[in-house]
Amino acid sequence: MVNRNIPKKFGKVSSTPRRPFEKARLDQELQLIGQFGLRNKKEVWRVKFTLAKIRAAARDLLTLEEKDPKRLFEGNALLRRLVQTGVLSEDKMKLDYVLGLKVDDFLERRLQTQVFKLGLAKSIHHARVLIKQRHIRVRKQVVNIPSFIVRLESQKHIDFSLKSPFGGGRPGRVKRKNANKGADGEADEDED
Repeated sequence: MVNRNIPKKFGKVSSTPRRPFEKARLDQELQLIGQFGLRNKKEVWRVKFTLAKIRAAARDLLTLEEKDPKRLFEGNALLRRLVQTGVLSEDKMKLDYVLGLKVDDFLERRLQTQVFKLGLAKSIHHARVLIKQRHIRVRKQVVNIPSFIVRLESQKHIDFSLKSPFGGGRPGRVKRKNANKGADGEADEDED
């Protein structure tokens, strides 16, 4: 049977910088990649693009009057969403503080960073490997996307997967092989 669905065209998720060889920006991006264990520059650009859209929305709302219904409704929705994700603290629930957000604030909320901060991984790079190899769960759901944004209420529920060898599941391939080798070695000694 032929799939007759029209393919969907999704919007942009990142934008390339206007000046590709600006030294200060290149150094800053490289530092972010090292600090948060990112794979490439596109992951930094994706977060910058998200931040730019949020700040643009906040700027538009700030141009409206204080009691404007659109500013009250959309402003509260934006602030509530940022507080839920943990990017903005509850004592800073004003649109002015949204303009002061940095890229680091968003990168701090990634699952990869949270796994490392909780001490489940030895390094930020080890955290990425654990997530990609499906060893990490958030609540009951196994998550294998390092850029997954962890909400504040989900942060307490990050743990090893139940099927993972780290979480009490079946031992890994190498451990099973070594265990079998050890059992065979003991059997050979008994025969002698």
